[in-house]
Amino acid sequence: MSTTKKATSALISVFHKDGLEPLVKKFNELGITIYSTGGTEKFIKELGINVIPVEDVTSYPSILGGRVKTLHPKVFGGILNRQDNENDQAQLAEFEIPQLDIVIVDLYPFEKTVASGAPEQDIIEKIDIGGISLIRAAAKNFKDVLCVSSMEDYNEVLDIITTGNGTTTLEDRKRFAAKSFNVSSHYDTAIFNYFNKNKEETVLKISETNGQVLRYGENPHQKGFFFGDFEAMFNKLHGKELSYNNLLDVDAAVNLMNEFKNDEPTFAILKHNNACGLSSRATLHQAYVDALAGDPVSAFGGVLISNKEIDLATAEEIHKLFCEVVIAPSYATDALEVLKGKKNRIILVQNDVALPETSVRTCLNGILVQDKDHKTDTVADLTNATETKPTAEEIEDLIFASKLCKHTKSNTIVLAKGKQLCASGTGQTSRVDALNQAIHKAKSFNFDLNGAVLASDAFFPFPDCVEIAGNNGITSVIQPGGSIKDQLSVDYCNENKISMVMTGTRHFKH
Repeated sequence: MSTTKKATSALISVFHKDGLEPLVKKFNELGITIYSTGGTEKFIKELGINVIPVEDVTSYPSILGGRVKTLHPKVFGGILNRQDNENDQAQLAEFEIPQLDIVIVDLYPFEKTVASGAPEQDIIEKIDIGGISLIRAAAKNFKDVLCVSSMEDYNEVLDIITTGNGTTTLEDRKRFAAKSFNVSSHYDTAIFNYFNKNKEETVLKISETNGQVLRYGENPHQKGFFFGDFEAMFNKLHGKELSYNNLLDVDAAVNLMNEFKNDEPTFAILKHNNACGLSSRATLHQAYVDALAGDPVSAFGGVLISNKEIDLATAEEIHKLFCEVVIAPSYATDALEVLKGKKNRIILVQNDVALPETSVRTCLNGILVQDKDHKTDTVADLTNATETKPTAEEIEDLIFASKLCKHTKSNTIVLAKGKQLCASGTGQTSRVDALNQAIHKAKSFNFDLNGAVLASDAFFPFPDCVEIAGNNGITSVIQPGGSIKDQLSVDYCNENKISMVMTGTRHFKH
């Protein structure tokens, strides 16, 4: 049996007509009989090309407001028959069913309709029935039928048909079948997730069709891939391709800066998913200078992010530092020219795009899923636990430190003063170790901790941390509370005139 098939007929029924014209004209040139429906039929007729309405084949009009057009044995028989099966071919002749060698169908734009905020009835009407059925049927019978399920493939199909003078190979048909099942499975996933948006069914379905191969994973011996619409979230203006590790750092930077999105000029420097510098100031230039002062050593090769447009003065300071990535909502023209001065520096404009509501990660032989930590501690959340109350300036610093603490690897302690990160202890196995690490680091960069504040991502099981903090000049503490020994820490603070507020919310980040 020959695996090369010469097409004599095609069914075309598409929502999107972009790019279809050259393909239709080539079919006509090759003498391929075209069957069609509705708007596609009208489109083909307007090109001056003969087309047979599907209604002429089925003897049924489009009914139920267009919900039923192609769902008929004479259509599906023409697609699903096996051309090397005598009984199938005899039934085609008996019931006057036309052979269909090529099926070009796309699907109603369900996801776009959901994203537009359309009312539910409009969304329901964009659940394709006939189209998805035609795609599955044609892809199933790839041995005899070429299934084209996306307008993105029209040019490739045109090349195949032109080169082969109307013929297709089994390899091509099987490859397009895989593309088609990818389209259909993604479509069904989107529909299920819409109906299951309140998570009544404890089921995880993820489908990402935008994928790119990265140079490698975390290390050169690991393969790496990114699945998602990076271009929707960022405009890449300059620099080399982003790596797996770059993307993780960019993700951490974006999530952190979202906490300061509407605040005064704020600049952050991140390394290995943790902030090594963060500052809020009256000008972006000063915010950057003070963020860098937090740890100018770790800043080397880091990811930089701003919540405001980067101006020339700030760009000139940044240009003195070797950094991998710079992210901002916009750049002044002269600032951009300065930053482009290093050819590999990645420069990104961040667009206002909604981020996923859940986080997903592999675990053991399965997957862990959780809601993202969207809780940001505010002044309204603070409960004074001590006799000494924080000053207005300390409250500002406590909220500043809490926002940063939430986005730092646990166990973590963050030290801040004057809305500037002094130091943090990150990813430690004990809270005491995290605090000692932060104090040592702050002092190594000559920070005066007298009057600084401390943020902890979880409660203090013992009063040792507040004692260490008090001995180093720290005057105010923010923590969630909830330990059965909270009072021991409160008592120490009361005895030493340290203010402490509790939020009631833990911010572990494992």
